[in-house]
Amino acid sequence: MEFERDPNDPSRKELSPLLKLALELGPLAIFFLFNSRGEQIAEAFPVLQALGKPIFLATAAFMVAITISLVASLALTKRLPVMPLITGVVVLVFGGLTLWLHDDLFIKLKPTIINCLFGAVLLGGLLFGKSLLGYVFDSAFKLTDEGWRVLTLRWGLFFFVLAAINEIVWRNFSTDFWVNFKVFGVMPITLLFTMTQLPLIQKHALVEDEGDQA
Repeated sequence: MEFERDPNDPSRKELSPLLKLALELGPLAIFFLFNSRGEQIAEAFPVLQALGKPIFLATAAFMVAITISLVASLALTKRLPVMPLITGVVVLVFGGLTLWLHDDLFIKLKPTIINCLFGAVLLGGLLFGKSLLGYVFDSAFKLTDEGWRVLTLRWGLFFFVLAAINEIVWRNFSTDFWVNFKVFGVMPITLLFTMTQLPLIQKHALVEDEGDQA
């Protein structure tokens, strides 16, 4: 099975932006839903009560949802999506540890590990001449190779910032606060950062008709 093709590869098969967003954010929404409504869900399905507190139920649901998301992406594109695959592997490993040891520490560490891993992968990819961020945002916009390189560098550093923020939050606040921040706090921060990158994106955007730098 092959991985995604390079962002500017003409033979690369793309998903619609909305479908791609749903596949990437859907598992996170499931995680929040099962954590916030875990007791009610467990009452409706008594077999789930063996998992314990809502955070463990949410972890199990998160693992199932992200697996379904990866399978759907593979079925639609016939290729493995690079960044979601990395996320999925970490979720399954740390989610499995969370359920096996019945300790929510591992699922709280997951965002730190993922963000550090993403940062390392993006910055490491640049050392080998690969702008891996294009695999994530290719369906949203088209950039020159230089544009992808600079944007990848900035996002690589930003992921390390997110890792530091996650460490501060889970170490100093309750589990419910951490879940809410993970769902409703990280996204606004990420959107704000994305907005600050618009000048770079506009500068290096490819014109569809000519394929030249704007």
